[in-house]
Amino acid sequence: MGSIDPGDPLSYSLLQLFQNTSALLRIEYITAILGCIILLLLSALASGAEAAFFSLQDQDLEKLKTSTNPTDKRITTLLEDPRQLLTHILIINNAINVSIITLFAYIAWLLFGMLNVVEFAVCMLFATFLIVFFGEVLPKVYANKRPLTIARRAAVGLSVLKPFLQPLASVLMGIGNTIETRYGTRSYKHTMQELKHSLDVALTNEDTSPEERRILRGVVNFGSITVRQIMRPRVDIVAFKTTLTLPELLPEITKWGYSRVPVYSDTTDKIEGILYVKDLLLHIDKGPDFDWQKLIREPFFVPDSKRIADLFQDFKDKHVHMAIVLNEFGTTTGLLTLEDIVEEIVGEINDEFDDDEIIYSQLDKNTFIFDAKTSLHDFCKITEVPFDAFDEVKGESESVAGLMLSLFSRIPRAGETINYGYFHFTIESADSKRVKRVKINVGSKKKRYHKVS
Repeated sequence: MGSIDPGDPLSYSLLQLFQNTSALLRIEYITAILGCIILLLLSALASGAEAAFFSLQDQDLEKLKTSTNPTDKRITTLLEDPRQLLTHILIINNAINVSIITLFAYIAWLLFGMLNVVEFAVCMLFATFLIVFFGEVLPKVYANKRPLTIARRAAVGLSVLKPFLQPLASVLMGIGNTIETRYGTRSYKHTMQELKHSLDVALTNEDTSPEERRILRGVVNFGSITVRQIMRPRVDIVAFKTTLTLPELLPEITKWGYSRVPVYSDTTDKIEGILYVKDLLLHIDKGPDFDWQKLIREPFFVPDSKRIADLFQDFKDKHVHMAIVLNEFGTTTGLLTLEDIVEEIVGEINDEFDDDEIIYSQLDKNTFIFDAKTSLHDFCKITEVPFDAFDEVKGESESVAGLMLSLFSRIPRAGETINYGYFHFTIESADSKRVKRVKINVGSKKKRYHKVS
């Protein structure tokens, strides 16, 4: 092999390449490469954790709340303050990404020495591609498919780092709050209040029909209505027991006329699934030994605090029409269908199989008699009063009967009266256990009643 002449440009380039290639064997170069790979993996974990924590479904959150696993409890604790959690994750992720860029620049310097502007830009673009693709896109796609698994893997690390990140996070959140307070946009709640006020003013127009007013009110309030407000309560749920034979089941189906019915084992707290009556059509001639229970479909459970706008999207995504409503203790509290949600906007939808169940009668412009099991939401919708009219006194009650118990602080007797705001209530029918029927006079602002008669 001939000698390399330093004066020859080609020989000099070969010498420089040889020297730079030998740098691969240097300890600092190997350490930098390993550090860059480890940091890239940590960046992927941080990005995956961000996607995982904030894509957990309601059923996952319910499972975590009831779990005794320490990791699951950590996830629940972290999610108690979502904004703080997101700030911690972003601090970690950005610190890792800056470190990756720094190490990448150091590796490039070891390989090629001093870089010009073009070479440096090419190196940074390549590093950015690695970070975005391997540290952001891939982990978030993976985390969206397995959010609970990724959240459990990241929970321990985030819990350990939380005390160290909290000081910086507090400063950043404080700055953000200051900017939001001074220059930020108005809150959703404030905007909705203005919209409702504008709607109330617009609906005073005599040219607006009652049907138009009802639809407009439904559209405006759609995003704020919860499942608990419009669900069919547990006492009114029609459900079939799994122990029924087919000959015993068919008369029940004919009696109630529903196309979908919940099926339970011991009590309605143990809903096993939903029976679609159309699935029985091919088997109605079978005997008592036919195992109709194999036809039931998986139930869809939702918390009673869920907003119906979100549930409507879930119905569309999951292609289901019925949800079983649970409270915070996992107890069945009601049932809600797709038809119930649609009716919040367009009004009652009755077909030839529906019974015209009368829940109220109107005596004059301002006086109504309501079945006490009517929901407060339906009462407000029918009488066209604000949906928050009883928020201060109703407590956890969502029916007219529950409101009466809250106002009287006991089970009232027939004939008793009580006033609240612009409303005068008369108990039309009641027994020792419950209120059955209530007459309600909706006064005007000029006729304000005292709270208690």
